Amino acid sequence: MRLLYFDCFAGVSGDMTLGALVGAGAERHLLVEQLEQLDFSSFEIRFEQVDRSGISAVHAHVETSEQHHHRGLSQILKIIERSRLSAKVKERAARIFTRLGEAEARVHNIPVEQVHFHEVGALDAIVDVVGACIGFELLGIERFAASPLHVGSGMVEMAHGRFPVPPPAVVELLKGAPTYATEIAGELVTPTGAAIVSTLCESYGPAPAMRLTATGYGAGGRNYEKFPNVLRVLIGETETDAQNERLLMLETNVDDVSPQVIGHLMERAFQRGALDCYFTPVQMKKNRPGVLVSILCRPAEREALTQLLFSETTTLGVRSYEVERRALAREIVPVETQYGPVRIKVARLDGRISNVTPEYEDCRAAADRYNVPLRDVEAAARAEFYKTVTSSE
Repeated sequence: MRLLYFDCFAGVSGDMTLGALVGAGAERHLLVEQLEQLDFSSFEIRFEQVDRSGISAVHAHVETSEQHHHRGLSQILKIIERSRLSAKVKERAARIFTRLGEAEARVHNIPVEQVHFHEVGALDAIVDVVGACIGFELLGIERFAASPLHVGSGMVEMAHGRFPVPPPAVVELLKGAPTYATEIAGELVTPTGAAIVSTLCESYGPAPAMRLTATGYGAGGRNYEKFPNVLRVLIGETETDAQNERLLMLETNVDDVSPQVIGHLMERAFQRGALDCYFTPVQMKKNRPGVLVSILCRPAEREALTQLLFSETTTLGVRSYEVERRALAREIVPVETQYGPVRIKVARLDGRISNVTPEYEDCRAAADRYNVPLRDVEAAARAEFYKTVTSSE
């Protein structure tokens, strides 16, 4: 299973993450091509090789003529959803911005629907986050971990005034994560960087055991003397084919909620980080037919998903219990078919291929583009994959 480790000795930001992924091997032209599917007004992204205290790093810089920098969470989620990006990219990006919105709501003590992002609502911040999610997919990243985060020190100017480092939203986002400060002055962890790391990472601490396959350095905007202002990412394969995880199952029964609300609930659950969500018909008290709502999640998403169940349904209580999941190692393998490129999800058990599944969204788009049956595209993708495997043996 492919793992990415954020080495945050100089903090983390959205553009540092984007630069580090390019440095680790994410193809620049593929990343830019996919970013153009956001259907934004014109923007340009440049990747420049720079020196940060002797370390060569990639600086990602987004240029835009946009004047309006204030967007609400719902606006940003709509921008992501109506794009032609893959389902996985959309899901990760939506989770990151949703977590960011919830943090801002707690800081300002307002409903999340009333949150209007300032700096992180700007086009360049959206490109940073979505671009990072595209980079994760291009590199086939499935798990994330991070070091303790160096947050910086001093004061920083923001839209609402002058605030201490780390600013309130970053503090809220990093609850539960190990952080530290040194004599280095400045905001080393930005809200977008904190949102990316805190949303995706399963653990914090020393780099986990893995077979290292790639590393990349993303440059921050400031150049300090004798301090490399870079984010380092380490990418590798974990040794085991199957990974045991301790997860949570959240459940509640409802008998007075419309099917439309139930369907909406599932969409929102996946946006907030649910690993699985499903509904089971049940017979409830007074012989009423009802629905058992089940949501599988990691402990970090428990509170957000519990609040979602309370806000989107009429339930008065949510049950939770710990479960153990063993997941096979997976990787994404791109193949070129007669209908265009298709990504293949490959699972392995004891080093051998156990399951090969073409990505549905890729196949559906190709089937629509060429006006052919979906199963023809899936069959062509599988055939190309096995042809590639056979030729490499």
